[in-house]
Amino acid sequence: MLQTIPKTPIRPSIQTLEPNGIALVSGAALHDPDVIALWFGESDLVTPAFIREAAKRALDEGRTFYTNARGITPLRDAIRGFHKCTADADVALERITVPGSAMLAVICALQCVIETGDNIVVVSPVWPNIFQAAQICGAEVKFARLIDDWHASPPAWKLDMESVAAACDARTKAIFIASPGNPTGWVMREAEQRTLLSFARSRGIAIISDEVYGTILYDGRRHAPSFLQIAEPDDVVFVINSFSKPWAMTGWRIGWLVHPISLGRQMWMMSAADNTGATTFAQWGALAALSPEGDAFRSEMLARCRAGKKVVQDWIASQNRIRWIEPEGAFYGFLHVDGLKDSLGFAQSLVRTARVGAAPGSAFGPEGDAQCDSYLRICFAQDTKRIDTGLERLGTAVAEL
Repeated sequence: MLQTIPKTPIRPSIQTLEPNGIALVSGAALHDPDVIALWFGESDLVTPAFIREAAKRALDEGRTFYTNARGITPLRDAIRGFHKCTADADVALERITVPGSAMLAVICALQCVIETGDNIVVVSPVWPNIFQAAQICGAEVKFARLIDDWHASPPAWKLDMESVAAACDARTKAIFIASPGNPTGWVMREAEQRTLLSFARSRGIAIISDEVYGTILYDGRRHAPSFLQIAEPDDVVFVINSFSKPWAMTGWRIGWLVHPISLGRQMWMMSAADNTGATTFAQWGALAALSPEGDAFRSEMLARCRAGKKVVQDWIASQNRIRWIEPEGAFYGFLHVDGLKDSLGFAQSLVRTARVGAAPGSAFGPEGDAQCDSYLRICFAQDTKRIDTGLERLGTAVAEL
């Protein structure tokens, strides 16, 4: 007798979810003090005291109640000032929403445009949470890969605009792009942004731009080129930002979204439905981050990243099988390992045998992307001695590969 398989209301895209490669590697030794963990995108610096004190002060003052679901007005005002100061972008207050974490801001943007059966084009390599979030929202994910041009002088990541356009079809609702990029450190040029914006306007496609690392640049500019500098207030452009990286606030889960001006009311309702707004006392800590003290700390963080980057650069110069395309921004080394074909398996073995944690390159692209599989990602926003030790262990393991 044939057994009847019961129906389930659970969507297939949820049933088939699998942990990404970073989680598979880090889960085996999370918080193990003997492992030098370079797998996550965070500094080893604790959130500065003046930010922590502001949040504690808010608690002591009884700021534990609901706020406007779009964020407290002083914080949204300060975010407006941040964009004006760093990117020379005059963003209307009505375009700024603080729903909670930056990932929640990504979800809000996706919810605005995606219906089941639609697709989104994602420029990769990219942080896996992005394309997993799109899949969770019901979208098919199509990838347009950056070109790792090793023949350029110096080697460079390059965006093939034709491949982005070719990936778009009648069901494409959004193009996701991160600049400065995670894991590559690639920075999109203003001319490329203008070309992409013109294309998106002509096709009725939204742009979701992750600019979380916008102020972590190594060429002296205050901010990477931003879509906020060129988009009109009513363009369907969503710009994501976060307090996590420049202010060492990863655990706070506070980010923000700049969206089309017409969606202010909708964002108020969506933020209320998704999260009832960001944590109240954490918002007061975030407000302190946007003070002059916060600007000074951002400079300190950039100096730390610059020092870590130099350590990695000097180490790579001494290696035979490891190279990189020097990052223009963000704080990652995306390391190409000659002969590496199973980055997940190798990253897992690194934890067990070398006691160092790196993220597998395969996590940052579609399944079967052989090019990504030859890479490992490390975070260099760390103490330089710690990076030195981690790289020494990594180098020994690569030599034995």
